[in-house]
Amino acid sequence: MAIKPVLRMGHPLLRQVAKSVDQFNTPALMSLLEDMFDTMAYLDGAGLAAPQIGVSLRVVIFGVKHNARYPDAEEVPLTVLINPIITPLTEELEEDWEGCLSVPGLRGRVPRYTVIRYQGSDEHGNIIDRTVSGFHARVVQHECDHLDGVLYPSRIRDFNSFGFSQELGINTPDD
Repeated sequence: MAIKPVLRMGHPLLRQVAKSVDQFNTPALMSLLEDMFDTMAYLDGAGLAAPQIGVSLRVVIFGVKHNARYPDAEEVPLTVLINPIITPLTEELEEDWEGCLSVPGLRGRVPRYTVIRYQGSDEHGNIIDRTVSGFHARVVQHECDHLDGVLYPSRIRDFNSFGFSQELGINTPDD
């Protein structure tokens, strides 16, 4: 088990555009994914991007069965997504609460597209092509933002809805 420290907002790597992955099914990629899954599970996250653990590659993982941080969220299949491309399928945006392991203890209402198509590859180079909505779409957009050096606070429109979970009256465990 390899639980890695998660970089926090302000670290320069979190503001960089990550590099594409050009080789699949390698020992280095499998080791990175193991570290990411161990870290996400330990921190009870809904997703994690490689840059959050200090690796500047276009790799995200996500998945939710039951998550104390998002108790009302629908299930999202456990997914490895490499070199993702996101295409909004509607112009409709929905604001909802988000948190981030790189922005611990804080929450904000973030607008996200309600329906998206995401494409990319899994760790073996197999093509992934899904159309999703709701919380699933939100998680994918949030994680893929990390690959472009974007953290959710930069997407918040109204900073009256950004702050520490306890102060906002949001009952979730600490990030």
